[in-house]
Amino acid sequence: MKSKVSLKELVGTKIVYALLLFCYYWMWARRDWHDYYMSIQYAVAGFTIIFFVMQADRIRKYSKETKDELAICNLRRADSICLKIMLVVTVVIAFAGAITILDGVMAGYALVGAILLLAIIRFIIFCIMDSKGV
Repeated sequence: MKSKVSLKELVGTKIVYALLLFCYYWMWARRDWHDYYMSIQYAVAGFTIIFFVMQADRIRKYSKETKDELAICNLRRADSICLKIMLVVTVVIAFAGAITILDGVMAGYALVGAILLLAIIRFIIFCIMDSKGV
């Protein structure tokens, strides 16, 4: 991986972070146990360590490169849109928990699922804005 690190790549890896968060929440919140769960936990932990080491190197390389100002502005716009989406989703989850539609565990799954979905939406919005040069 000797190529330049793009902002699109760094934004896209946030999806992996959200997926890892979802996996770790599943490991913490599950109510049953099977023997193969330990293998899944070790695999996720190993992947997490390797991924973080690779990401640290990519972020270090990105910090040394010149920044694309238009891409940074597009990322800020995408973040602004996603903040508004997350605000609405969080209020809906909180309301559903308040009227006992969701219990605590299901509200947690809804929240980490919303974070995962939001990471994907953020990447898509950023890619569209960056490709059109908005």
